[in-house]
Amino acid sequence: MICNTGQGKPECDKWKQHGTTVAGVNGRGDQLNQLNGPTGIYIDDNKAIFIADSSNHRIVEWKHNSTIGQLVAGGNGKGNREDQLNSPSDVVVDKEKNAIIICDAGNFRVMRWFRQSQTDPHILISNISCDGVAIDKNGSIYVFDRIKSEVRRWKEGDIDGTLVAGGNGNLLNQWTTPGRLFVDKDYSVYVSDIKNYRIMKWENDAKEGVVVAGGNGQGVGLNQFSYPLGVIVDNLGQIIIVDYLNCRVMSWREGDTVGSIVVGGNGVGERPNQLNLPGVVSFDVEGNLYVADSGNHRVQKYELCTE
Repeated sequence: MICNTGQGKPECDKWKQHGTTVAGVNGRGDQLNQLNGPTGIYIDDNKAIFIADSSNHRIVEWKHNSTIGQLVAGGNGKGNREDQLNSPSDVVVDKEKNAIIICDAGNFRVMRWFRQSQTDPHILISNISCDGVAIDKNGSIYVFDRIKSEVRRWKEGDIDGTLVAGGNGNLLNQWTTPGRLFVDKDYSVYVSDIKNYRIMKWENDAKEGVVVAGGNGQGVGLNQFSYPLGVIVDNLGQIIIVDYLNCRVMSWREGDTVGSIVVGGNGVGERPNQLNLPGVVSFDVEGNLYVADSGNHRVQKYELCTE
């Protein structure tokens, strides 16, 4: 795929425009200092990066300032044993249980690996076409089912989970080809609605969502997306969205009619100010921005401007 070329950005707006490679510093591969199509990232309070290294069928942890990763889940070849993964697409950390929650997409399941006992993984949710996973402040797990086009929430001990958003279509209570999700402190669920080219927000217990970004068809305009994917919301309500095929990361606020480019948007490439099919984004505790730059098999860090 070739990224579309958008409009450029100044050197420093909120984040510096030239990223630093903090994981995958040695290109595509299966060594622990390499990545192969990273699709999900999670940054913990110590700024360690947990990466769904999808095509290597593993989860790796890159500690802060490390030049090599550590295997924390999978890595035993592609397969469906409980100690194996198959194209994991997303990962989050349950801080209370000290566990890694993995969207094991190719095996249609969600796995939990306790960090102190990597030899005892188990299936948390089975028979689900998992694409994205999120966790709220109470430890409830939210999972995208891409076949059913719905988000369900699982509390500890739940069997079937609770439907919180979804349906297949282009109405406000539906979406087409859901991508990723984010849950904020008020339990609102943000969903990237890929083929409707929009981001939807479902407030807690809502029967339908509202469009908070995009919804103006596919394109390169600042009011458009081309395959929106990763989505995250900061403490000020700023919605950060990965615009996959436009090779850029966008920022919107609820009520805005256009967004702005955060990083990227300089065409496909591997220069520090370019991206190649970026997938998801995350923040560390200092507000620095991290992007899973999937096509370049790396994770990029963009420092928060302090000027």
